[in-house]
Amino acid sequence: MRCLLLLTGLAMAAVTQADDGRMEWGTLVLEYENDLFGGEDRYYTNGIRATWLSPDDHVPDLVRRGADQLPFFSQRGELKVSYSLGQNMYTPDDITLVDPPKDDRPYAGWLYATVGLGSETENRLDRLQLSVGVVGPASGADKIQKEVHRFTGSPQPRGWRKQLRNEPALLLAYQRQNRAWIGQGEDGWAWDGTPFWGGSVGNVFTQLNGGFTVRVGKNLPNDWGPPRISPTLPGSGVFRPTSQFGWYLFGSLDSRIVLHNIFLDGNTYQNSRSVNDKRYLVGELQVGGAMNIGLRTRITYTHVFSTREFSAQKGKTNFGSVSLSYRF
Repeated sequence: MRCLLLLTGLAMAAVTQADDGRMEWGTLVLEYENDLFGGEDRYYTNGIRATWLSPDDHVPDLVRRGADQLPFFSQRGELKVSYSLGQNMYTPDDITLVDPPKDDRPYAGWLYATVGLGSETENRLDRLQLSVGVVGPASGADKIQKEVHRFTGSPQPRGWRKQLRNEPALLLAYQRQNRAWIGQGEDGWAWDGTPFWGGSVGNVFTQLNGGFTVRVGKNLPNDWGPPRISPTLPGSGVFRPTSQFGWYLFGSLDSRIVLHNIFLDGNTYQNSRSVNDKRYLVGELQVGGAMNIGLRTRITYTHVFSTREFSAQKGKTNFGSVSLSYRF
């Protein structure tokens, strides 16, 4: 209950700050994920998200007092507030079929807004996020995919009439990252290792996850790895360049125990399509790189390889993720 009240207060604080004209500048993060980076057009097929992060340790006193009451936030951490708007799309294996197989992943779209709070120390990052939105035709995913495919000359998705029904979507997520291993070499080379763990609860995803990220690069920017769109949260939009130009390569392993996934299990309170045999243990390998250009801009690319999420799935999930962060 404390978490919900605090995150609701964050949303109210955003309106107050915007209205009084005293909001300071922060960081804008734009993310785009698509399976075409992996040469496919199926399953998790597209995700977009825009996020605004407040400046370091610039939050209302009400939020600061609320954060002090959270047992999993450090009392010494710098606080950041985040606000996001995003949309995810999911399709079956063959989008040209009017009536896809009933044991395949159903068509689905998810439109959401997220408010979050992060607490950062030198070697630790805690994040709490609340997302509210809608799953189903009201998300607009069917219309957007059809228009994009028409514009690009791609095959038209013909089975959206079989998509999940409209349902309010709620998701509360928490993630912790601890930088456990740091190394310094010559000429600006550096590396680090960061374990992470967390989970989420809601009618969209209910799951636990854990993993490890390793970064190796030159003039290593002070960040927590590239950001990723839900349901995984191993990276962050936070970055602090240590020089005018820095870069790193990274690898990350993530495992999830999935108790509920609406995009596989179907609607919560209505009859809808769903897969017959969802897999409760899912693993991901993520590899990619990031670089900062000057002290304000960071560009990242992540390629994701995921194990099967249900028995009838044809092959493993394979997609790419691009992000652009700019500090105003």
